[in-house]
Amino acid sequence: MIRVLVSVVGAAKPRAPHSTTARYLHSSYDVAVVGAGIVGLATARELILRHPSLRFVLLEKEQGLSLHQSGHNSGVIHSGIYYTPGSLKARLCVRGATLAYDYCDRKGLPYKRCGKLIVAVTGRRCPGCGRCSERGLQNNVRDLSILDAKGIREREPYCRGVMALDSPYTGIVDWRRVALSYGADFEEAGGTVVTNYEVNDIAMANESAAGSSEGLKYPIAIRAKKGEEVRCRYVLTYLGCSPEPRIVPFRGDYLVLKPDKHYLVKGNIYPVPDPRFPFLGVHFTPRMDGSIWLGPNAVLAFKREGYKLFDFNLRDFGDALSFRGLQRLCYRGVFIGAQVKLLQRYIPEISLSDVLRGPAGVRAQALDREGNLVDDFVFDGGVGGRGRPRAATSATPPPPPPPPPSPSGR
Repeated sequence: MIRVLVSVVGAAKPRAPHSTTARYLHSSYDVAVVGAGIVGLATARELILRHPSLRFVLLEKEQGLSLHQSGHNSGVIHSGIYYTPGSLKARLCVRGATLAYDYCDRKGLPYKRCGKLIVAVTGRRCPGCGRCSERGLQNNVRDLSILDAKGIREREPYCRGVMALDSPYTGIVDWRRVALSYGADFEEAGGTVVTNYEVNDIAMANESAAGSSEGLKYPIAIRAKKGEEVRCRYVLTYLGCSPEPRIVPFRGDYLVLKPDKHYLVKGNIYPVPDPRFPFLGVHFTPRMDGSIWLGPNAVLAFKREGYKLFDFNLRDFGDALSFRGLQRLCYRGVFIGAQVKLLQRYIPEISLSDVLRGPAGVRAQALDREGNLVDDFVFDGGVGGRGRPRAATSATPPPPPPPPPSPSGR
């Protein structure tokens, strides 16, 4: 959930942005952005490019940037097929794919436009394939076409299906490299990056900062757990204004195809989405490093930032289990053998001995009280001193991975 509080008073590998941990170039800034995931980085970059005369600071609790969901995803550049026509997610994804390719070209960041097939393995799934095509066309997704069984084999020789939606504009990229490049752009434009700064409190100050002669020009105090304080005029941050929708973490566990079987997969292969389930289903995803990920499943994560099988946080786990919406959302993860059986529907040559346990990511899924998935951005003005008129809350239910972030920053 992206919580945005706006307070108004008055080709080479991208280098990791230099971070300041012990002292800051200034203690007061015009704009502070809290959180250096890819959306925070894209937002900070866009703001400083639009307002170069202002002082900006980016505050991150970890030692580096983009260490969580932005760096733990399948790396797909989605083209915008799945999302409700006219929704913000549809518009941002379609526009974002173009911006992402353009940005990578300008910066020399590698990507592959390897395409995607959404495959119907039986005639019963063909209507769903047609619906995906209709939705993609409504969203102005580029270059879509319907393939028959022969066309599927021409694109993916080892894939079996009776119909498929071909999306050649879908690609893959290392989103963390893109995020780090955003951070480098931000610093080169004059922004300050502060890591190891875990925000503990954001409050309106009643007096000027110690030693300051500027009065309450910077009325917002952002305090860290270690006692540091940054003052600013505007802040963009995760901040809960309303208890709903609730973010529930789902961990997706991937399998990895052994290298001697990589020839079985050329591009992204996805199932036709099953409307009974909230996720896209297990799929085949080539990676920029040459590996091929299979999956993911979707199981309740025991920790919001837990990428290992046994990561556990009692508070996060209890918070998820206590939410009535999750209790109404019944979805089971699958074991390796069951995952392989699902994959064999598309590529029968894959066997259990061809796969290894792979990495995991955590998806932040927004749910309402009735257990319904929140499929688009939700904005909430909030209440109270910071909430009227100074707060706007955005609940973001990202797919895995999130849509290309450039338009989100804009």
